[in-house]
Amino acid sequence: MKVLHVVGARPNFMKAAPVYHAIARRGHVQTLVHTGQHYDNFMSDVFIQALELPTPDESLNVGSGSHAQQTSAIMSRFEPVVLKHLPDIVLVYGDVNSTVAAALVCSKLGIRIGHVESGLRSFDRSMPEEINRLVTDQLADLLFTPSSDGDENLLREGISKEKIFLVGNVMIDTLIRLLPKADEIFPRLRAQYQLDSFGLVTLHRPSNVDEESTFLPMLQVLDELSQTLPLIFPVHPRTRQKWSAELQKCNPNLRVIEPLGYIEFLALQKNAKVVVTDSGGIQEETTYLGTPCLTLRENTERPITLTQGTNVLVGRDWEALRNHFNEALNGGALPKGRPPLWDGKASERIADILASRLQ
Repeated sequence: MKVLHVVGARPNFMKAAPVYHAIARRGHVQTLVHTGQHYDNFMSDVFIQALELPTPDESLNVGSGSHAQQTSAIMSRFEPVVLKHLPDIVLVYGDVNSTVAAALVCSKLGIRIGHVESGLRSFDRSMPEEINRLVTDQLADLLFTPSSDGDENLLREGISKEKIFLVGNVMIDTLIRLLPKADEIFPRLRAQYQLDSFGLVTLHRPSNVDEESTFLPMLQVLDELSQTLPLIFPVHPRTRQKWSAELQKCNPNLRVIEPLGYIEFLALQKNAKVVVTDSGGIQEETTYLGTPCLTLRENTERPITLTQGTNVLVGRDWEALRNHFNEALNGGALPKGRPPLWDGKASERIADILASRLQ
């Protein structure tokens, strides 16, 4: 069996790594293609190293651009690569532009597609990721879902039940495998950043960080909250460049730092009192870790983190953010447990299904 993996952004690496390792243990031929959608060293290379992935066999180096420019560049550069390797199946991950671009190319070439993390829906088509999810799932031949709501969404959209496989969450596979390393390095991080009790912030969505009318009020509230609980804020390179002057004006308790490697970030997530984010994957990781998560979005494609996890949607309601933040500091609501099949074995299930279906 020949499997080709397509990765392009940080979340893809965390999802692809356990699947790659599970397939490798079965002795199949694999090719790793990095589209270069995230091209900064902090955004890709350090993740590849931490996750013990090999150097990509093919790098497309597409870089930044509008959604249309990036998607079209990936398609034109990926087509000759997939024709060169002629895999039995191409695995795409998550909901980034690399995912839908590769799926479109493979669909037109008649090459089978497996979508890992299929079926997630925010029901908000103003989000580019939602369009990527919808299109990819319509084109995929094998759809691997992380939770039962994904199955329900796909069935409602007319996807054949025979194509859908509830396997669990591959990101949790990576988290479980690397958690001991995160525990090992936390004392160093605690000393480096002089941490006692702290919170963690991540922001990257254009809807939150691109416009002054949104980002600056958000930053002001975070600056205020950090006077109650010091906050660590690893800033995306593009956000730092755009708002450098404003970030420098924050009080010292809002610690603006460079992006972190996966293991370092995982160590901070586990030990934080609360996480404030707009990331989808972090909603899942905090649910597993039992860390309170406040999500600065109006919706989520991961509703299971609301019903069976530690996540709360606060949108841009700053009073709600303050209230839930203080609740988390005072012990808050107890975690609701962990979703079914978030057990570190999702990638093994995927590898077994691929072997049986492509034999």
